[in-house]
Amino acid sequence: MKHNFKNLKIWILSMEIASDIHKISLEFPKSEVYGLVSQMNRAAVSMPSNIAEGSNRGDIHFKHFLNISLGSSFELQTQLLIANQNSYITEERTTEIENKIIEFQKMITGFISKLE
Repeated sequence: MKHNFKNLKIWILSMEIASDIHKISLEFPKSEVYGLVSQMNRAAVSMPSNIAEGSNRGDIHFKHFLNISLGSSFELQTQLLIANQNSYITEERTTEIENKIIEFQKMITGFISKLE
């Protein structure tokens, strides 16, 4: 079954998360441009990108791409906590974005279950 990724709530939320990460990373120290900023942006971009890429495939292959997206969300969550630990981002903003990531993780896990 093919899916229109633009209509998927998981894709819409992951795009919002990617935008949030891009915006906050602009405020990180320049010394992190090739380190944490790069890693966080790649993980954030990976989330909607893998949903989009897998959406045009059969359900078995789509689940594989969804799992990659899920893995990227856990990677991003960890990097967000590292950024907070290093005082690059406030506790309030960390919690706000982390809650979106957790919501995404729950939603995509449910979606994967529905495909099985």
